[in-house]
Amino acid sequence: MSANRVRVVVTGLGATTPVGGDVTSTWTALLAGQSGVATLNADWIDTVPVKFAGTAKVDPAEVLPRPEARRLDRSEQFALVAAREAWQDAGAPDVAPERLGVVVSSGIGGITTTLSAYDTYRERGWNRLSPFTVPMLMPNGPAAWIGLDLKAQAGVHATVSACASGAEAIGHAVDMIRAGRADVVVAGGTEAAIHGLNIAAFAAARTMSQRNDDPARASRPWDRDRDGFVLGEGAGIVVLESEEYAKARGARIYAYAAGVGYSADAHHITQPEPEGRGIIMAMTQALTDAGITGRDVRHVNAHATSTPAGDVGEAQAIAKAIGTHPLVTSTKSMTGHLLGGAGGIESVFTIKALQERIVPATINIENLDDGVDVDLVHGENRALPQGDIAAVNNSFGFGGHNVAVVFKGA
Repeated sequence: MSANRVRVVVTGLGATTPVGGDVTSTWTALLAGQSGVATLNADWIDTVPVKFAGTAKVDPAEVLPRPEARRLDRSEQFALVAAREAWQDAGAPDVAPERLGVVVSSGIGGITTTLSAYDTYRERGWNRLSPFTVPMLMPNGPAAWIGLDLKAQAGVHATVSACASGAEAIGHAVDMIRAGRADVVVAGGTEAAIHGLNIAAFAAARTMSQRNDDPARASRPWDRDRDGFVLGEGAGIVVLESEEYAKARGARIYAYAAGVGYSADAHHITQPEPEGRGIIMAMTQALTDAGITGRDVRHVNAHATSTPAGDVGEAQAIAKAIGTHPLVTSTKSMTGHLLGGAGGIESVFTIKALQERIVPATINIENLDDGVDVDLVHGENRALPQGDIAAVNNSFGFGGHNVAVVFKGA
């Protein structure tokens, strides 16, 4: 890492998740080992083999003013709620619009709007569609609405890389600040894809858990009896700034966004590369970008979705790229998998772990699978050491997308 390179800091956090409506309630629930997964109550539930998901603890439509909520897709509602929390948490920086950017992503976008609008068109005609249908369904909608809300003019972007989208958004935001394009960037991910079609499609791909008799225990990363991921919804947003700008305005600094690594498996559209080479490459690049070695990393918030193919391979890749010493956890055991929103909320969790020096335990591990040689946090939360330490958030997506983000304690 160049000595004169711009350093990027985190000054604000926002989240709305299946276990809490904001960062504080979500973090408290994670430390208490609470699951946000439950049986769904939907009119299409009998048409799909999976009857449960991680529904948001707080309905965003109840938080936003009704006229505003009505013109937003649910993914956009989540994004605005989390972004406004993060912005206020950062002290609502008085930044010039041309120096303010937004990078907020979604893996699927306004899918529920797309499906319901098609039903309306087919059954009632084109003239019954909302004039906001296109802004509601477009994948860049969450970023665009946040940009309008904050008057951001330095660039408003939406990176789309499946379940790596939220983490890639944060990486792109870091790059914007380092390149001098912005002083402040609001970044993260959002998703609202709990719908019969999506659940049916994932079930057809044999990637979802079907533990309908015990939903709260269905998401079980690294457990020998895991049978697939659990769908969740929500958003996680961070406010990033150049260190110089943040210190000049007297901002509180949570952590440094110190390094980002990207790779592609070039192996299969849905299955991870068996040797974990792409995952190792992303983590290694992130460490190099941050100017640290694996010895400096003391915590990894793993992607670990509870799928048979992915969890053990990731643990082995962490051991090769970083070592067996970091405290590794998967908060998806409690929130489920937020797809494009995962990298956003899990970056927030990684930063909170560094700030409070505690790692929330992975729940639902009853029989640890073979081949997991890292220091896995389960059973009880674990303390992180004081001092200058780093943590990594991993996010991987269909298509072979791999993103690792390194955060360092402030």
